[in-house]
Amino acid sequence: MIDVQRLRVLRAVAEHGSFNRAATALRLTPSAVSQHVAALERSLGTRVVARSTRGVTLTQAGRIMVGAAESVAAELEHAQRQVAQLDTGRAQLTVAAFTSGGRLLLPAALTRLTAAHPRTVLHIREGEPEDTLPLVRQGAVDLALAYHFDGPLPVGPGSSTAPEWTPLLEDPLYAVLPQGHRLADRDALDLAELAAEPWVLGCLKTEAYLRRFAERAGFDPEVRGTTTDYFFARSLVATGMGISLIPSVALAPEIPGLRTVPIAAPGPVRHIGVAAISRSDRPHVTTLIRALREQARHHNGRGPASGPRPAANGAGVS
Repeated sequence: MIDVQRLRVLRAVAEHGSFNRAATALRLTPSAVSQHVAALERSLGTRVVARSTRGVTLTQAGRIMVGAAESVAAELEHAQRQVAQLDTGRAQLTVAAFTSGGRLLLPAALTRLTAAHPRTVLHIREGEPEDTLPLVRQGAVDLALAYHFDGPLPVGPGSSTAPEWTPLLEDPLYAVLPQGHRLADRDALDLAELAAEPWVLGCLKTEAYLRRFAERAGFDPEVRGTTTDYFFARSLVATGMGISLIPSVALAPEIPGLRTVPIAAPGPVRHIGVAAISRSDRPHVTTLIRALREQARHHNGRGPASGPRPAANGAGVS
């Protein structure tokens, strides 16, 4: 029989990429980590990691066992919650969300959830998808409101705990310009028209995304500031420090003296959705996903979160 602790150690090695870092995370010695992995390999009769001077990588067998480790961890977490529910008679629901999407979609969706399941105890965790999606796989959170840019979905096959991804909405990124900018009255902009502009951005992932799009448009953007907050980035644009690229859902609340202009197709876009592990015994999870989809449809009918772009003549928005 495979030892659960050895699976836990292997999962830590896979996550951290070395025995030393895994040992630190698990509060074990590197020797103990190595012994657990060696014992697992003996019980399986095959190698689960390939060792090199640059660290360790998983073999095919190792990837299979990490998937099994995640399944075991998720099942144990789920069982623990079920036992806790026996004592209280109340379902526990832990929701993870990134800031701008959570602010837009979660409040009304949670109101619907509590109306349908009034005895549900809610817990909310804020975090970026790279932090929260692994928590869904591990069973530490029930679902995660997340996003991704271009490329594959942030969840995928490989284990029985691979979360299901429910798309919610497309979140286009807008150019945000000072009110007096020479291009502020345009209905749409090609990204190449902004090649000479300095940029102030609201997160590191947006910067990486901008650079990919800018490369296709034939320029290297001059990034003068990167923050961890889109509101802060827009505040800096209002000072004249530069322009920004902001997702639609992060355009509220409005800041005086700014203009938002769409990027001409095919423009950059975030794909927002929710990740959860499907279980028939969790009706409150299903209810919340349905409520999030309804809120997303409502937002899609309204356009950018900040409302219509102000007119070029400076008239206010309705």
